[in-house]
Amino acid sequence: MFLQIGEIAGAIPEISVHHKCGVVDQIFKSNPQLQGVAVTENGQPVALIMRIRFYQQIGTLYGYTLYMGRSVELVMDRNPLIVDYAAPIIDVSRLAMARQDENLYDYVIVTHGQSLFGAVSVRDLLLNFAEIQAVAASFLNPLTGLPGNLSITEWMVKTLLQEQFSVLYIDLDHFKAYNDTYGFKEGDRMLQATAEILKQEAVRLGGLLGHIGGDDFILFINDYNYGEGCRRIIAAFDAAVKEFYHAGHLAQRYVLTESRSGALEEIPLVSISIAVVTNRSRRFASAEELSAEAARFKKSCKMIRGSTYIDDSDLRVRRTGG
Repeated sequence: MFLQIGEIAGAIPEISVHHKCGVVDQIFKSNPQLQGVAVTENGQPVALIMRIRFYQQIGTLYGYTLYMGRSVELVMDRNPLIVDYAAPIIDVSRLAMARQDENLYDYVIVTHGQSLFGAVSVRDLLLNFAEIQAVAASFLNPLTGLPGNLSITEWMVKTLLQEQFSVLYIDLDHFKAYNDTYGFKEGDRMLQATAEILKQEAVRLGGLLGHIGGDDFILFINDYNYGEGCRRIIAAFDAAVKEFYHAGHLAQRYVLTESRSGALEEIPLVSISIAVVTNRSRRFASAEELSAEAARFKKSCKMIRGSTYIDDSDLRVRRTGG
């Protein structure tokens, strides 16, 4: 898959501003599929002549006689879209689609080291843009738009090589009972709200946030400064979750749901648990080792009612919430 615009650029004929329009006419006639010609000065692109507008101009009653022997300066577009070879295809696509209607299907001129490298048609641009979008979508969780397991695995490998790191494993307690009571649509809304809270905190911490699946999230940071972040996540979640319950459930602080045996159980309201694993006191040889440690911490979190986080600094549970 191509990512840089220069990777999909094709050759384009170039002429100087001193050439006559007759030269352009000959170039187009000898290349029926060609849609544009670049105008350069000292190898640098300064303008573009597109086939359709060229023949619109010279196709008037006296146009052929008027233009053929005169400079291309009369017909060239002095403000084409010019981008560097390394520009991302996605960014160039957005720039191309933001052009005026009359320029929407013009070539995009590509430079390399300021010199003309080639050009890209809008058709090729959009085909590659669509491919990139499709591949990117396969890396994202469709519900939250967060990177999924492919990205998480890559981040995990890189994290293990860091001098300092903290990995926050985040999940929701009693989420199944909420889904059973309020339905999957409301459950999805709660997951999306949780993702937004985590996104804001990931920005503050300068971390990488992923959605493992279901109600499980993971946040990677390259230091040990996670304490305030965990407390902000818990406070924000505990405030937000109240909007997802009826007043009666909030007042009694539980929902009734049927157990596997068919009996009704009082299940606490959804809370958030954060298990923080760092390399502060031990080294991890693999992602599996790190995940096993996180599972141990998460088990401790689950034993405490309300939103909690636990870290490996002294193995004491730090609690906020009911």
